[in-house]
Amino acid sequence: MILATAHDVYGTVLAQIGNPSPEAPPISDSILQMVSYLTWFVLLSGIAAITYAGGRFAWEKWSGGGLQSPKMVAGAMIGGTVATSAGTIMNAVIG
Repeated sequence: MILATAHDVYGTVLAQIGNPSPEAPPISDSILQMVSYLTWFVLLSGIAAITYAGGRFAWEKWSGGGLQSPKMVAGAMIGGTVATSAGTIMNAVIG
């Protein structure tokens, strides 16, 4: 009997709570600006890494040394692909 009364009272209270709409937090503008800066930095560092690896590849080819730079170029390309597609992946996961 006590359980049935508690269920009726709390069931009525829970039924009155609406579905809230999502609202951005107060500092969301500055967070979005920081994410934009970080995205810009990641893209700039990826371009710098590919440029450095290309220069090193040319130097290794010219000097006749062992070729380590193709691994660097491949790593920079894979890292750039992951960095640029991270937003798309998150949008697909979150919905």
